Amino acid sequence: MKILLRREDVTPGTTDINSRTPLLWAAGVGHWGAVDILLGRRDVAPDTPDKGGQTPLLWAARNGHCDIVRMLLSREDVTPNTTDIDGRTPLLWAAGNGHEGVVKMFWGRKDVSPGTADKEGRTALSLVAEFGNEGVMKMLLEQEGVLPNTVDRDGRTPLLWGASNGHEGVVKMLLKREDSMPDAADKDGRTPLLWAAGNGHEHVVEILLKRGDVTPETKDKSSQTPLLWEARNGHEGAMKILLGRKDVTPNTSDQGGRTPLLWAAGNGHKRVVKMLLRREDVIPNTTDKGGQTPLSQPAGNGHLCVVKMLLRRADVAPNTADTDGRAPLQWAARNRHRDVVNRLLELGDLTPATTDKACRKPLSSTKERGLTSPVEPLPEWCSASQDIMKTNLTGETAIAPTSEKQPGRTLKRRSEGHGFVLQAARINSSTGLSPPGHSESSQYPSKRTRRS
Repeated sequence: MKILLRREDVTPGTTDINSRTPLLWAAGVGHWGAVDILLGRRDVAPDTPDKGGQTPLLWAARNGHCDIVRMLLSREDVTPNTTDIDGRTPLLWAAGNGHEGVVKMFWGRKDVSPGTADKEGRTALSLVAEFGNEGVMKMLLEQEGVLPNTVDRDGRTPLLWGASNGHEGVVKMLLKREDSMPDAADKDGRTPLLWAAGNGHEHVVEILLKRGDVTPETKDKSSQTPLLWEARNGHEGAMKILLGRKDVTPNTSDQGGRTPLLWAAGNGHKRVVKMLLRREDVIPNTTDKGGQTPLSQPAGNGHLCVVKMLLRRADVAPNTADTDGRAPLQWAARNRHRDVVNRLLELGDLTPATTDKACRKPLSSTKERGLTSPVEPLPEWCSASQDIMKTNLTGETAIAPTSEKQPGRTLKRRSEGHGFVLQAARINSSTGLSPPGHSESSQYPSKRTRRS
């Protein structure tokens, strides 16, 4: 570098297509010697940002290069509290990526506010709670101006972020604060308990339920309880904890009339279904607002084990039709689940020629889908019964066009992509009770992505 800088035709302040200077690159990748050389020149501006508004200091802090951060902070022409286009400061980046040494360098500075939030409303404390760095969390909570109940633009507190990701240590730290609000809900009405339960974090669920100010059966805006989310996502361990409480009702339904049993059955969580069916206060033949039973859902989704489990019970009616007149057999046939169709027919008391409200029978050819032969060879009864093979005047069958709504498929979409699977609340998670959802563009990247 020294040799190049001696040449008159070399400009040390030149930028690449992302407006990044040699100084910014050296600071970002941790080349202390190159940074020292460049800062010694009068023709190098130490605070020049790139297209993302990120300065050499921000990049060094973001990647945890303590010596370079110290060098830059010692200069009067470097702004310690500068923000990028997303409103993130060097301190916020360092805290979010868990760089304790860098975070300490910003303490005590009058020109740095530890409570500053980015454009998402995320503070350093919020990010540390999400990623679970207990060391940085402890440091932040000791600082003045750091409020543990600050919410982001989605109404999520640091405690909610910690609980949703299963960080027990972080949750315990925040709950020790007298100003903590353990039952505060986000904009979707989801509390830390609901997030922890929906993501299957058993120990966090236990920690929260030990408190008297946490409501175990709180409902979100869709009227879904922590128990329902556990059943929906198949978290049997967390379910045992809630089912052991007298103040939890296992038959509570959401806005769509779906109970924990219906969700668990529809998503094929056989162990959860088994757990619920053992209880005397669970109604196995209850229907949602569409008239679908816990048997309709697994039949339509092809969950044979769950279907068998339900059919063993005398209080499950296998012929119950939904509001469109479709029984479990019709759903299984239209979605081509051979094994389920066979199992239902073994009962002997079904009426396979029954039509739904659209005059569809369990199986026939369909002109609407442009098929001239049966979609798939199904059990022998399909070809043996001429009555079953009849179509209505429009040629419609139980094997519906792909654009039509199918009950089991709807449940699957909601479970896989709703903020919750309730998967952990991650900056880069998809929506679904997965978590709080954010796009990948807002992710605090690993070192492998920092050069982009």
